[in-house]
Amino acid sequence: MGKRALGLVSAAILRAVQDGHRYGLDVMQATGLPDGTVYKTLHRMERRGLVRAQWEEAEIAERERRPRRRYYEVTAEGASELAFVAQRFAALGIAAGGAKPSGAG
Repeated sequence: MGKRALGLVSAAILRAVQDGHRYGLDVMQATGLPDGTVYKTLHRMERRGLVRAQWEEAEIAERERRPRRRYYEVTAEGASELAFVAQRFAALGIAAGGAKPSGAG
């Protein structure tokens, strides 16, 4: 097997990004996971090539009077990994699409 299987938390975060929740706080709200978990996982997935990230323009954040956001998007490799893990979870009878991980807010 060539792929390293994602855990349920990583899969939930990757699914949230794929569903359009593109920055950390938005992913946290979509998954119910704490910031430390979300940001560590996003960085790990970026290193693995499952997501790519880009900082927004400083002028946009300044105009909206908030910190700059780092926007994430799922790569082709990430989409493939998510499809693989969703199939694996389905085979185990675990829903991987949209449900919050057990114990999340």
